[in-house]
Amino acid sequence: MHPIIPIAADNLPNVPQVQALVSFLQHEAQPMIVLDPDYNILAANIAYQRQFGSVDKPYLGQKCFRISHHYEVPCDQAGEHCPMRQARLSRGPDRVLHIHHTPRGPEHVEVELRPILDAHGEIAAYVERLTLVRSASARPSGAGLVGRSAAFNGALAALQRVAPSMLPVLLLGESGTGKELFARAVHEASERASGPFVVVDCSGLTETLFESELFGHEKGAFTGATALKQGLVATAQGGTLFLDEIGDVPLAMQVKLLRLIESGTYRRVGGIDTQHANFRLVAATHKPLRQMMAQGLFRPDLYYRISAFPIRLPALRERRDDIPLLLQSFLQRALPGQPRLTIEADALEALQRHDWPGNIRELRNVLERARLFADDGKIRAAHLPHWDEAEPAAHGVAARADGDGAADFARAVAAFRGTRAELAAHLGLSERTLYRRLKAQGLA
Repeated sequence: MHPIIPIAADNLPNVPQVQALVSFLQHEAQPMIVLDPDYNILAANIAYQRQFGSVDKPYLGQKCFRISHHYEVPCDQAGEHCPMRQARLSRGPDRVLHIHHTPRGPEHVEVELRPILDAHGEIAAYVERLTLVRSASARPSGAGLVGRSAAFNGALAALQRVAPSMLPVLLLGESGTGKELFARAVHEASERASGPFVVVDCSGLTETLFESELFGHEKGAFTGATALKQGLVATAQGGTLFLDEIGDVPLAMQVKLLRLIESGTYRRVGGIDTQHANFRLVAATHKPLRQMMAQGLFRPDLYYRISAFPIRLPALRERRDDIPLLLQSFLQRALPGQPRLTIEADALEALQRHDWPGNIRELRNVLERARLFADDGKIRAAHLPHWDEAEPAAHGVAARADGDGAADFARAVAAFRGTRAELAAHLGLSERTLYRRLKAQGLA
């Protein structure tokens, strides 16, 4: 057995419970440290040494906020949530998601801190358990979720809370905010990570097609059904079913979807045998579902069934600090044969000023467009679109085109000069979604 890291005996509180705790933590697979009430690191188990320890940066006897954050004051005095302060006040556990400095660089770490009480009920020490969040990166990354702003971390912390459970998750946010990436992160952080992750694009599907895609159909169920087809519900068996843009589900289909979620059973189109489903539900929408309920466009019983744990995803304009990080991540994702690019200061300044109605999708499209002009490997402000001065006031025109932003959307369409494909890229939408919204407003 590996011994606990040696420390001076007089550095450890002379409390039997604490001494026993230090020995017990050695067997834990999770990284753990013992802190005194003055933020000093007294001991660490082998798991902590392996994940967070560094030979050239000793941490025993050091303040936890210096090691984890490179702060000179406790987290709460640096503008962050301090779990020790909260645990001291509540005399109970506290949990928070932080950006920690690790041997690999900045990383998202979930911190759970518990006070250890002595025989007199006084806090003798604290135990801190640290869990790396692998579903997101605080550094430029070639794939997955990327961010480190407060708004992003808030959504990520909520995701970490709900992922281990089986509660349905409802992701709310404008188009282009990364709802599918968040849904996949929920799946990968759950006990069903080894199972399938199945995406159902609810937008643009007719009632008949939606039912066949979701539930499958029997041979001969309708003209052209020449063989039995397994639906996406069956494909998601043992995994996660992601209903993207659930606000677009036809009203007549909502009752069948509700029955599926409540009973875990369904029938294929043209079939009489009951099939049993086994999936974790994650849904997403940019639409105002509560407003749609009041208008009779969305069933209240379905809404309350899918919204057990809503998570609001921030718009890009709410996390501007993440734009340089996102840009570096996109530049890392160059296709084979494409040169690596850099961004000049004037371009970065213009990108951070823009309001991004199409959010991250629009940012990616703008960067791909600029790549075509950067012959010398440098993206400059001249390579960016000439955004109208009034455009930032739209605040998510593309995302809200189905709700209160319909007039803004119509004005943006009328003012644009270019092809439909260019308009879709400008608004951060797919051409299919753009066409659907144009058609809905009589603009097609």
